[in-house]
Amino acid sequence: MRRADRLFQIVQLLRRDRISTAARLARELGISERTLYRDIADLMASGVPIESEAGVGYSLPRHFDLPPFMFNADEAEALLLGARVVAAWGDPALQKAADNLLRKVEAVLPAGRRKALSDLPFLVPDFHVPAETARFLGELRLGLREQRRVRISYSRADGTSSERVIQPLGLIFWGYRWHLAAWCELREALRTFRVDRIHASEVLDPFETHPGRSMADYLQLAQAGKGR
Repeated sequence: MRRADRLFQIVQLLRRDRISTAARLARELGISERTLYRDIADLMASGVPIESEAGVGYSLPRHFDLPPFMFNADEAEALLLGARVVAAWGDPALQKAADNLLRKVEAVLPAGRRKALSDLPFLVPDFHVPAETARFLGELRLGLREQRRVRISYSRADGTSSERVIQPLGLIFWGYRWHLAAWCELREALRTFRVDRIHASEVLDPFETHPGRSMADYLQLAQAGKGR
């Protein structure tokens, strides 16, 4: 987590609970108490009115608030539903990011709006999501973000297994499954891989884009019914 994000999270946690111990804050942020003490000191030096009491913890004054984001009802509900979908179907890092996003949104909403949003019956249960669905999403996202080749062990629908080196182009969520759009170096063609059929993955070196190997090319083939 970037330091700026961590400082923002500290303020958000204090706004959520109003009072927290150093041990609890450090545990939630995954940092040492020494780092937390330094971050708290920096926040106080920058003007954030954090109050501390020995043996009790840290707190923010009731009147302290951050500038509100201007979300209308539809925008707030879109964020809520989208974050819950990601929390159910994403990899652990995305799930944590979705939870943090909801925490940030709720923290800047007025109390009445915050409760109304959290009470909305927009449910995306995760108990029916197969464990393998998002198992390798993290490494695939890294390959996409840094434009790096990925070696995968893959099983086709008939059970045939193979090892491929691919150039990832995009992750697509179609209904109940994640799919990976990629250039397959073995087949020298654009291909679609079901993420739940990947058994192992390894992020490799960077690759360069070439004509005919882009996400736009993939979508064009998919729309024409030729993507496989």
